[in-house]
Amino acid sequence: MNTAERIRHAVAEVEQLRQENAAVPRIGAAVATVKGFQSRRFAGTYADLLAGGPYAAAARFFLEELYNDRDYAERDAQFVRIAGAMEKLFPRDVAETAVALAELHALTESLDHAMAKAMEGLAGSEFARYIAAWRRVGRRADRERQLERVLAIGVEMARITRLPGLRLMLKVMRAPAAAAGLSSLQRFLEAGFDTFAGVGKAPGGVPAFLAIIQEREQQLMQMLFDSEPVACETELARTLGQAR
Repeated sequence: MNTAERIRHAVAEVEQLRQENAAVPRIGAAVATVKGFQSRRFAGTYADLLAGGPYAAAARFFLEELYNDRDYAERDAQFVRIAGAMEKLFPRDVAETAVALAELHALTESLDHAMAKAMEGLAGSEFARYIAAWRRVGRRADRERQLERVLAIGVEMARITRLPGLRLMLKVMRAPAAAAGLSSLQRFLEAGFDTFAGVGKAPGGVPAFLAIIQEREQQLMQMLFDSEPVACETELARTLGQAR
C-alpha cells in the first residue's frame, strides 16, 4: 500500500472501534477508563522528566500526543483528508512520520479496546483489574511492536528537524492549513518539530531521551507479563502516586 492507503486503512480501523464504543456504551466507558489509567501511568513513570530539565518538553509531547486519553477523531479526519496529497505537500520523511503515527494509533486503539473487553467481570482494585486484563489480552508481540513504533516516531521526528527549510515551510503553511481545516495536524507537526529540535541540543540528544523511554517501557511490559500480581500492584500504585 502507498502512503495514502496506509493512512486511510489505519484510520478506518480506529473508526470501526469508535463505532463499537458508541454502540455499546459499557465498552466505550471501559476504553475511557483504560486510557485514563495509562495516561496517569505514563505521567507517573516519567514524573522526573516532566518536572523539568532537557527532556521535559519531549516527555510532555509523548504524553499529550501518544499516551493521552483524549479523542483524536479530529486529527484522524484531517489525516484522511490530506492523505492523498501528503507526499506532494511534505517531504518523504514527514509523510512517513504521518503514516507511522496513524498505524501506531490503530494498534494502540486495538490494544485498548481489547483491554476494555477483558476487564468485564473483573473485581478488585484498579491496579489488579488492569494487570488481570493485560494478561488476559496477552499479545506480547503487539506490545513490543507498539513500543518500537513509539520509538520510531521519535527517531523520525529527530530526522525531520534536520531537513533544511522545513520549519519555515511549516510556518508558511499555518494559514492554508487553518483554512483547509487541518489545524490539528499542523499543530502536531509544529509541536513535534520544535520539541525534538530542542531535545537535539540537549546532552545526549534524542537518542538519550529515547533510550530512557525504551528502558522504562520494556521494564513495565516485563513486569506486567511476568512478575507476581501483588508486586505489579505495588509498583503501579507507587508509579501512579508520582503522577502530577
